[in-house]
Amino acid sequence: MSEKTDRSVNVTDGDLFKPLALLSAPIVFSQLLQVGYNLADTFWVGRLGNDAVAALSYSWAIVFLMVSVGGGLTVAGTVLIAQHKGAGDITQSSHVAGQTLSFVTVVAVAFGALGYVLSPWMIQLVGAEPGSDAFVYAVTYTRIIFVGVCFMFWFFIFDALSRGWGDTRTPLYLMGISVALNVVIDPVLILGFSENPLFAWLGLTGLETTLYDATGFEGYGVAGAAIATVFSRGIAAGVGLYLLFSGRVGLEPSLSDLRLRSKTVRKIIDIGAPTATEQGVRAFGITVLTALIALAGTDAVAAYGIVNRLSSLLFLPALGLARGTETVVGQNLGAQQVGRAKQAVKLSSVLIVSIFVVVIAIAYPLAEPITAVFIEGEEAAQVVEYGAAYILIAGPSYVFLGVFQVLLGGLRGSGSTRAAMLLSIQELWLYRIPIAAVALIVFDMGVIGVWYAIAISYVLSAITTAAWFLRGTWTDDVITDDSPAPTPGD
Repeated sequence: MSEKTDRSVNVTDGDLFKPLALLSAPIVFSQLLQVGYNLADTFWVGRLGNDAVAALSYSWAIVFLMVSVGGGLTVAGTVLIAQHKGAGDITQSSHVAGQTLSFVTVVAVAFGALGYVLSPWMIQLVGAEPGSDAFVYAVTYTRIIFVGVCFMFWFFIFDALSRGWGDTRTPLYLMGISVALNVVIDPVLILGFSENPLFAWLGLTGLETTLYDATGFEGYGVAGAAIATVFSRGIAAGVGLYLLFSGRVGLEPSLSDLRLRSKTVRKIIDIGAPTATEQGVRAFGITVLTALIALAGTDAVAAYGIVNRLSSLLFLPALGLARGTETVVGQNLGAQQVGRAKQAVKLSSVLIVSIFVVVIAIAYPLAEPITAVFIEGEEAAQVVEYGAAYILIAGPSYVFLGVFQVLLGGLRGSGSTRAAMLLSIQELWLYRIPIAAVALIVFDMGVIGVWYAIAISYVLSAITTAAWFLRGTWTDDVITDDSPAPTPGD
């Protein structure tokens, strides 16, 4: 037995605020680092011009589609492990960890191969013009990401399993290592050594010329951003898997747990498939929305790419509390503490409203400077104007988005992933896309109409989901399996 350094938080006893904060804060910081990936790519690729930035927007629509479907399956690991731990069944928690890893890896390999082959067709589908620079850059970036998709999935799996166990700090540390690597190698792989502004900023003017004369390396452009991401993800994934199988994070799956067993796989699919479907349908919706925005031109697509990353930053508190709530609800329902589970959801909702009021108040007066950080050049003015308009129009609606996400987290933690799926999908397909299409096509509002559509969709979805939550039936969907984990000889 290896020495354990279990960092899990006790969420089934005592005050709720502290465990919610201890679980959610590392998730927020981890996702902040995740945004660091995207922002670093956008910042350095932005030195290459609008076509390069637009390429990231086209590519992300496709990558997000594939990764979301497989990544949604990892939610099953979070929910199952949380409820088994709450019920005191540690052996079954470790078994679920091994099964989730094996099953999602199979899915990742299939998606990686499929995504690589279909990349040109899918990039064209979202609105990129074949033969254009943006199209070529997007296809190259997307294919490199799909080659390394297993590294991304393995880290997602480790993060989901640790979260279900109640440990959100270890994934944060690994994310920090990964982002640090990415930040260091991103500018070099994208721009090379010729006229790279990084050296001047570091006070090393002249070193880039020396390195360029010695190597002749001019960078890989947009492809360099993808290579940096895959490499840094791979390092974090490798360390995470080592920690998982060494037992150093509390869970300790055996090699026999990796051999897929039909009963456990069915349970993973039963819980994870709705979330995977939700993520896939939503990701496809983002693809459709990107194609709609493409009707407004390349500047609109470039602005959308920037605001997506800004949105990711604004979204962090909601995501952290939603995932923390997921774990707290799962473990408390597993421990038959329904009242405590409900209390956690309500407390998280109050917290997220308070946080977003402050965040929006800070972001509002800085709309243009925030957007301008991520693009430069003679044609950047229109993109900056569009990006600033997003913060002003959609910013206040994030109060409703926060409550919406926390409520969805509570539903998933209980095992009500089908209800969460339907409520999540309706935000995009019932509200956002139809309203955006009408604003773009009928009223000719351009990308500004899309910003209004996003704001309206967040408000309506929060109201709908709150009404569902207040019915109270979501607490009936506890999925803890009382059967023991199979032994190697089974």
